[in-house]
Amino acid sequence: GFIGWALAGMGATAAEDVSAGRDIYMRSCFNCHGARMQGGNAKSLMDGDWEYGSSRSHITRNIKYGLTQFGMPAYMDTLTDEEIKALVDFILETEKSMDIPLPEVPPQLRTLDYIVSVDVIAEGLDTPWAIDFTAPNQALITERPGALRRWEDGRLLPEPVQNTPAVVPEGQGGLLDVAVDPEYPKNGWLYLAYSHARPGAEGGRVPAMTRIVRGRIRDNQWVDQEVLFEAPHESYRTTRIHYGCRIVFTPDGLLWFSIGERGHQDDAQDLSKPNGKIHRIGRDGSIPKDNPFVNREGALPSIYSYGHRNPQGVAVDPVTGTVWVTEHGPMGGDELNRIVKGANYGWPKVTYGINYNGTIISDQRTGPEYTNPIVYWRPSPALCGLDFVRGDRFPLWKGNLLNGALKFEQVTIMDMEEERVLHEETILKNAGRVRDVTCGPDGLIYVVLNQPGTVLRLSPAGRTPY
Repeated sequence: GFIGWALAGMGATAAEDVSAGRDIYMRSCFNCHGARMQGGNAKSLMDGDWEYGSSRSHITRNIKYGLTQFGMPAYMDTLTDEEIKALVDFILETEKSMDIPLPEVPPQLRTLDYIVSVDVIAEGLDTPWAIDFTAPNQALITERPGALRRWEDGRLLPEPVQNTPAVVPEGQGGLLDVAVDPEYPKNGWLYLAYSHARPGAEGGRVPAMTRIVRGRIRDNQWVDQEVLFEAPHESYRTTRIHYGCRIVFTPDGLLWFSIGERGHQDDAQDLSKPNGKIHRIGRDGSIPKDNPFVNREGALPSIYSYGHRNPQGVAVDPVTGTVWVTEHGPMGGDELNRIVKGANYGWPKVTYGINYNGTIISDQRTGPEYTNPIVYWRPSPALCGLDFVRGDRFPLWKGNLLNGALKFEQVTIMDMEEERVLHEETILKNAGRVRDVTCGPDGLIYVVLNQPGTVLRLSPAGRTPY
């Protein structure tokens, strides 16, 4: 694999010197930084961008003491100084010897049911995060640093939409989801989720939180903005991880969105805080009267379910209207959950994962007061992006779930029967880190890749012969 090839390229002496570091990397770092050090849940170690210092002493310090506000745990209690030195040796020697090629996009895929053609429909994007369609030949794409891009008639327009909201583009924050109103042809409303700086905060690392707004695009300008959800300002956090956030609409016209627990895991169990929750509101920001905690003193009335870690895939079954969520576990314990009114999904009281530094979060996997996942994964694929197959272009897949993954760089399709997963098949692998996957209004499958900053379109090219 990649690691073996990297060591082979160093020569025998260097390879022997860092072989111990290789083993530590595969045990402690692979889960976040990826098999090719290309990045996963965490940053690439091969792109030359050492945001917190590139010297040996900086890297050693960050491994030992962590950068907890960005999700990097401290390893001082689980790795010795000698092990940390070996790990740093391996990282630096590998960086020096490697020129990592970009992932290759195959022209065709062969699945159990279909031969699938793959086309790159947009490229050169800066960390794209989400896509949604205003028409079969028109889409909006978010770039995490803050730009909202328009795709029309097969090409990416060069100028981003102007005057979109200011974001906090640090860590996992930035411009996140974009969603198109179910009645868009009539009302023109578009919805954005992004990391919002606490008003009035100045200097240093300002507190931030996920915010939901809607607006319209007129003459390539973002106009008519309305704030639909802004968390209590005391709940804003200086951490830069676990913002969520996905936006979907159920058949009754209500808007649902997810917020991660922002790196403060116990907040997921606190109904007075917005993080670690699935929320349900009206498209105008109003609170539905039948939300489960509307009448509970101290609870945020928008909360529909809680005990979530970092949900970055949300989809609505087009037949039943059921909301489904995929969420990141820590090291192990990614989950697929069917959302039930008022349910507690357990994080961090119960989990199938452990901390990134190997320590135990909870010795409980389930409990009578918690709602169990439909499926859990160990190790973690870093699930991101979720949608149901609709339309008639892939009739054998209609009603099944498309499931993206960052770390595993894959899209899978899950055969759903009576709200159970009977089978999961990988249909795209190693084309890049999958941030979003959606079924477009044309019935084709669209895949947003953080790296290398492209959008793919998957279309059927025939049945797979048996």
